[in-house]
Amino acid sequence: MPVRSSREGILSDENAAKREELNGLLVRAYWMELETVMSYLCNSINPDGIRAQEIIESLEKDIQEELGHAQQFGQRIKELYGVVPGSMDFTPEQKFLQPPTQQTNIVHVIDGVIEAETGAIEHYNRIIEFCDGLDWVTQDMVIGILHDEEGHRRLFEGFRRELEVDGLA
Repeated sequence: MPVRSSREGILSDENAAKREELNGLLVRAYWMELETVMSYLCNSINPDGIRAQEIIESLEKDIQEELGHAQQFGQRIKELYGVVPGSMDFTPEQKFLQPPTQQTNIVHVIDGVIEAETGAIEHYNRIIEFCDGLDWVTQDMVIGILHDEEGHRRLFEGFRRELEVDGLA
């Protein structure tokens, strides 16, 4: 059955090249979220120490949100006639979120989360700008995800400030 395109918007034939470019941005966002899930998972299991529990609990909650974001990105890729990639296409990038060698190094984990969330915020702002006037559905979805990422970053910035005040960071 042939694909029936819309006469206007991101699904129109005239926007095929922009749709392909947008799918590239969404695939990158999809991988960012999945890599974050992997990194948050190990960093929610490995930490030790008095202050580790709150970080562990926050990461456990964030894992589910980040996985949900990846699912949203994947669904939108499909809706835009793209193909959600499989694991053989994955290339890791988050060196900053690798588990620290010292399991009590909570500052390393916190800084890694802040860097991951900052990268996501920057990329999602690019997608939002790209979609302006072109794809309101994707723009609206990414604005919602951006809100979550800003909240995650703010929470971990608070953890970082607390450790600084206590002279531990």
